[in-house]
Amino acid sequence: MALIHASKYKPRIFPIKGDDTGLGSEIDRAQSIDPTIALNREKVNEIGRSDAVGYIKKSPTIGYTLSQYEYGSIEFWQRLVNTTTLGDNGQTEIDLDDFKTPYFDIVAYLTDDDDVFKGTVWYPDLRTSGFSLTIGDPQAIIERSFDFVGEKAIVWQGDNKYFIMVRSEVESGDLSTADDYEIDLSARVPVEDPNTADKFMQRVVRIRASVSSELDEGTDSGEYDYNASATTLTISGAQIGDIYKVYYTSGTAPATMFTDNDTDPAGLTGEDVSIYLYVPESGKPSATDYVYRLQSVTLEVSFEREDIREIGNKEIVARGAREKTVTVTLGRIVDDFTIEEVLSGVADDFGKLDVEQFSDEIALIIKIFDDDTKDTFKYGFLATGLSPTEVSPSVAVNEYHNRENTLEGEVLKISADTSVLGI
Repeated sequence: MALIHASKYKPRIFPIKGDDTGLGSEIDRAQSIDPTIALNREKVNEIGRSDAVGYIKKSPTIGYTLSQYEYGSIEFWQRLVNTTTLGDNGQTEIDLDDFKTPYFDIVAYLTDDDDVFKGTVWYPDLRTSGFSLTIGDPQAIIERSFDFVGEKAIVWQGDNKYFIMVRSEVESGDLSTADDYEIDLSARVPVEDPNTADKFMQRVVRIRASVSSELDEGTDSGEYDYNASATTLTISGAQIGDIYKVYYTSGTAPATMFTDNDTDPAGLTGEDVSIYLYVPESGKPSATDYVYRLQSVTLEVSFEREDIREIGNKEIVARGAREKTVTVTLGRIVDDFTIEEVLSGVADDFGKLDVEQFSDEIALIIKIFDDDTKDTFKYGFLATGLSPTEVSPSVAVNEYHNRENTLEGEVLKISADTSVLGI
């Protein structure tokens, strides 16, 4: 029996909210994918009995960790917040609130070493619980790491081995007199869910006036009904301009599972970024706010998620995040005290740098370019409202003096627009 090598593990992300003309996106430059599945089964014993009565099956808890090399593309960030481009509705940036309600599926198409397709691993309804950007040293490859949470993990195989998404938009003349809209699925015929009789669709999403809604199965207005013999999905109460995204499994492969990205860089290093640190009240940053002698940079974001359940329903019914935390750690070799001067809000060579006087309104900019010439800007990060929380000087025998500064805040923007970043 042939094995499944990492080169035959094809990951893809499908945003649920918002339009998705590309039918999902392959996950480029992934270095590790480490899901963990806790089944949350509670053993029940009773007085008078030595063996367990049985187990109560609660919803599983899924933790999905993904690491990538930085390759100068903002696309994956867009998928996480369920937008196709940052130009949608005038939006030019991603901020942390944009991660609260979006959710997405991550699948992996699996082929063994004999080129036999084995099946699809499906992690539906994932949400972002945190992410980080790490530059370990000046020549290290920049790494992006993501933490997602969910409740389901499914393997599709046999007749159901391919996970399919179909997008269809209602145009003038497409509706019947009853405002029914039909989608022909005969190109890749849906296969019945083996665990649920007469269930062929895993999810149907309607986008109407930029609002995304998951539809129920049925024949009432705003519901869908699938006719297996005709391989036709019918949406009741459709309107011109509606966009429908349909998810199901099939024995026929999708048109695209993974497309090699040979356009973007293979990876970017610490030589390909510019870091600026400044106090916003003093005005926009300038070249003098560039930080030199940095040896490491870590930008970490964590969300305290508030994903709501309800009695009588096993599904998550609302998604959100109560709190968000941005942590920045800057490590450097000390040849001057520029960073401490910035944190203190004083001029160069100011006579006294007192940690008690550090500002609570520091801003950090990380600009990512496509190479070390820095001629082509790709995208960047702007963290504001940062407050210093820790200073860690370090001196060891036969080593240069190192100093690590940690700052914490709650505001971060991600953008490919330099005007958003301010420099």
